[in-house]
Amino acid sequence: MTSLRRCAPYLRPHRWLMAGACVAAFGSMLAGLAMPLVLQRLVDGPVVERDLAALPWFIGGFALLGVVEAVLLGARRLLVVRPATRLETAMRADVSAHIQRLPLSFHSRWQSGQLRSRTVSDVMEIGRFAAFSAIYLMVNVAALAVGLGVLAWLAPVLALIVFLAYVPMVVATTVFEQRFRVVARSAQEVGGDLSTTVEESVLGVRVLKVFGRGPEAVRQFTGRARRLRDLELRKLSYTAALWWIITALPDLAIVAMIGYGGHSVATGALTLGTLMAAVTVATYLRWPADTLGWLTADASTAATAADRYWQVRDEPVTVTDPERPRPLPSPVRGEIRLEGVHYAHPGGRTATLRGVDLTVRAGTTVAVAGATGSGKSTLLSLLSRLDDPTSGRITLDGVDLRDLALADLRSVVSGAFDDPVLFSGTVRANVTLGLPETGDAAAGEDGDAAVWEALRTVRADAFVSALPDKLSTVIGEEGLGLSGGQRQRLALARAILRRPTVLVLDDALSALDVRTEREVETALRGVLCRVTTFVAAHRPGTLRLADQVVFLSGGRVAATGTHDELMAREPEYRLLVAPSLPTVIARPEDDSDDILDDITADGMAGRGRTR
Repeated sequence: MTSLRRCAPYLRPHRWLMAGACVAAFGSMLAGLAMPLVLQRLVDGPVVERDLAALPWFIGGFALLGVVEAVLLGARRLLVVRPATRLETAMRADVSAHIQRLPLSFHSRWQSGQLRSRTVSDVMEIGRFAAFSAIYLMVNVAALAVGLGVLAWLAPVLALIVFLAYVPMVVATTVFEQRFRVVARSAQEVGGDLSTTVEESVLGVRVLKVFGRGPEAVRQFTGRARRLRDLELRKLSYTAALWWIITALPDLAIVAMIGYGGHSVATGALTLGTLMAAVTVATYLRWPADTLGWLTADASTAATAADRYWQVRDEPVTVTDPERPRPLPSPVRGEIRLEGVHYAHPGGRTATLRGVDLTVRAGTTVAVAGATGSGKSTLLSLLSRLDDPTSGRITLDGVDLRDLALADLRSVVSGAFDDPVLFSGTVRANVTLGLPETGDAAAGEDGDAAVWEALRTVRADAFVSALPDKLSTVIGEEGLGLSGGQRQRLALARAILRRPTVLVLDDALSALDVRTEREVETALRGVLCRVTTFVAAHRPGTLRLADQVVFLSGGRVAATGTHDELMAREPEYRLLVAPSLPTVIARPEDDSDDILDDITADGMAGRGRTR
């Protein structure tokens, strides 16, 4: 319940509305409990004494209490709607903003389905508890206490009968609530996994179809759905057992009241009006008693949802703005220096980067090469502070990146990645994503001219012009209506449209064919000469584009130099860029020489003679 109490500040701005809702709920409860007392006076007075003149007054009072109860119930609902809905909105906004602030290492550990479940369904459970269950849990407990007090005032023995029936209910509610909470937490976790399974199967539908793994995906989904069903059935079994107890015991109490009370009325120890009022009070308490278990279970579900919500909110934001940010250098030249940079993923056994030292002059294009796992993508992610180094520092024009405000840093550092992420929306909205005025709001003669210029630079203008609505064409989720190369070119246009000082290209041309890649590289030369560029690449053509190649091996800088220099002196680099090709063995009767020229895709020299 501690996690639920942490949600209370979201209701603090609406505390008067919540207080009014509680007062209305308590008022409706008191009006309902006052009606049996009017009934007692009616039966023992006008009915027994046959005083017809007084009868309308009691009937009118009874009707008035009923109207008051109904009006207050309606008022409670109206008063609580705004606080509850604003609580959900604020909590979702805060967790969404927090997720965006968390470092890249967090997102590598968490499934998107789990984050979606905590942002949507868990917050909905908390809001429903605040709007309904929390108030009625307090009101119903108070109703039971006040009702037992009224019964004790009417007939102490009848009150004792009801009390003895309700004690086992309280014990059962406590026991089942603890069991229910464990199962509810498991059900919510499996629900998050199920959401992830759906998302992965939808986004990866092409892969599943190509490899014929659709049935396996269905089996995986069905298995998790059955697991969720089993957990929900266990929740229902606990709820059913609790409902049996809280339904049967009050019924037995009313039977005992009627038996004892009827005998007492017959002997004159109790009046008929008192018996009727006591039975009416006990009947009125049925709803608070019946719902006590359900409300307690709902509180347990909400507490579990709050635990899951705060599990994300409590994740530390390690990449933050400094307390006193330094201004960007003026002008920003773009010199990058890495000094003793180490980086280890949280929970990782070994460091990905191990003491990287590197100086990149402003306006230089640097290619970062290395085998898979050598730390290329990790190094590039540190340049825009998607994560921070475990130790060491990175400077921009002599200023530590951690001393700059994130907004300032990312206004001069832009990037494109090997997995180009596009969002559901227009082509224009995706390309202008990094501009201050984003999306279709950026439309206009000047805005569209800049977009078309960026598209021409990356050779994307032709296929965009062929789209039905050109820049206004809506592309599907993840850009599934486009080819991989088209998506990469749109992402690259998005990166250069911002006119950054430092451009980070993490294998951003990997989906392009060789001819298109060369065209894009040629067009990019005019852009790259003005900015400091880091390119993670493997193809010789892309590596030749760079002024300097940094070769990483085992998380360290193994060598630096131009592509041709490294090809000449670094066997490991040469093997990575141009792996050996199988020898061609000629037929014995063939006396001619087979000459293999231009072995590599970009025409890199390679000649072999065999007989």
